[in-house]
Amino acid sequence: MTTAEIAGIERDELALSVARALAVANEAAKANGVLKEQSLVTITEQVDDAGRSWHVHYIPRDYINRRGGDLTVLVDETAGSIPRILRGQ
Repeated sequence: MTTAEIAGIERDELALSVARALAVANEAAKANGVLKEQSLVTITEQVDDAGRSWHVHYIPRDYINRRGGDLTVLVDETAGSIPRILRGQ
């Protein structure tokens, strides 16, 4: 990645918001026993009157023959806080 590309990312507020949310969620996942390296990760945006939040979902890579083990971390963009953590069955 070139310096110009990195500078472009640093000016992209959406990219930075997603990166901050992912960093916060990764710490919460680790604290809950979920390893990011062993997970498929999806990120979904939710916007409502309270503002924007990110739903970061960790799914075990071997999910086909497995039940449960997924974790969703909700990250409030403004506060950088985690209002809720959800565990799958």
